Amino acid sequence: MTLVLFLAVFVMLSVLNADEIQPLTIGEAAPHFKLPAADGKQYALDDFNGDILVLIFTANHCPTAQAYEDKIIKLVDEYKNQSVSIVAISPNDPAAVALEELGYSDLGDSFADMKLRAAWKKYNFPYLYDGETQETAKKYGPQATPHVFIFDQKRKLQYQGRFDDTENPFIEPKQADVRRTLEALLTGQKPPVQQTKVFGCSIKWANKAQWVAQLTADWESKPVEVNPIDLPQIQSLIKNDSGKFRLINVWATWCGPCVIEFPELIRIHRMYQGRRFELVTLSADKAAAGAQVKEFLQKQHAAVKNYHAIAPDVYQLIDAVDKEWPGALPHTLLIAPDGRIVYRHTGIIDPLELKRAIIDQLGRYYAND
Repeated sequence: MTLVLFLAVFVMLSVLNADEIQPLTIGEAAPHFKLPAADGKQYALDDFNGDILVLIFTANHCPTAQAYEDKIIKLVDEYKNQSVSIVAISPNDPAAVALEELGYSDLGDSFADMKLRAAWKKYNFPYLYDGETQETAKKYGPQATPHVFIFDQKRKLQYQGRFDDTENPFIEPKQADVRRTLEALLTGQKPPVQQTKVFGCSIKWANKAQWVAQLTADWESKPVEVNPIDLPQIQSLIKNDSGKFRLINVWATWCGPCVIEFPELIRIHRMYQGRRFELVTLSADKAAAGAQVKEFLQKQHAAVKNYHAIAPDVYQLIDAVDKEWPGALPHTLLIAPDGRIVYRHTGIIDPLELKRAIIDQLGRYYAND
């Protein structure tokens, strides 16, 4: 199955699920839930005693959801003394999120990744995980991430829809829907608008996992090639005139740390390949080891740009790649389109650190593109 066909089917399934699972209607009571949170606790509906309850269905990976993270944190600070409870819920089944959908994030939607995101961003609100059963999401009916539901003191729905009218975190909204709803409810008034459309990433329902598996199978069926490269070509590779951020990993089949980290590099390529990014692997094996190099790359499903260095002297290879490289393997560089080295690391990479370095360059929001 090609990527285009996969995405077409994926969108079709998203529409089907949106039709089958609809949001609560205005005036309906908040359904009960009890869910684990990123802070190690469990929270139920009855644990939130504020006069107003704001539930925001959101996700780690979604660029639109990430664009609202700081807005949610700010909202909590602004209303913490006004009897308003604000809670976030991740509705996504992590097995239904493809690597190719993580192009704007350093993390997926697993519970473990939620804990990392909450700690890193210093969330000041509970972040609940519904991905195991998705029963809470099915009851509330979010259509995208983020999707906001606001309930009054009697826990009757008074607003459902967007947070505000711009997903660009750098632009002030014209319609601050959540804030004006809270101000109305806090003064005993009916919200001026009680329902809006939402914009963001589709909910990753569990039945999409089969398509994620199909996409992985499609990736693993791609041909894997490796080409010889000499010193002048390596120097050109390092200069990087590709127009992309180029991740170069120098490795060898006999290098244990290289073998350990290699699968993570392939996952990183799959995450960011749809953006201005590419992975290039450079084998430092002896020239006679060509067959062994290709066999390893094929087992790793390394359908990326692979090169086998042909250098008369290993120290010439080191200098051609990076004059600051001491020489130990593996060695990894992230090179900007203008040739700047924006990340370098010798030894096994920290995958999260590397992904954050990449996403710092590519950006987390649609506004960055």
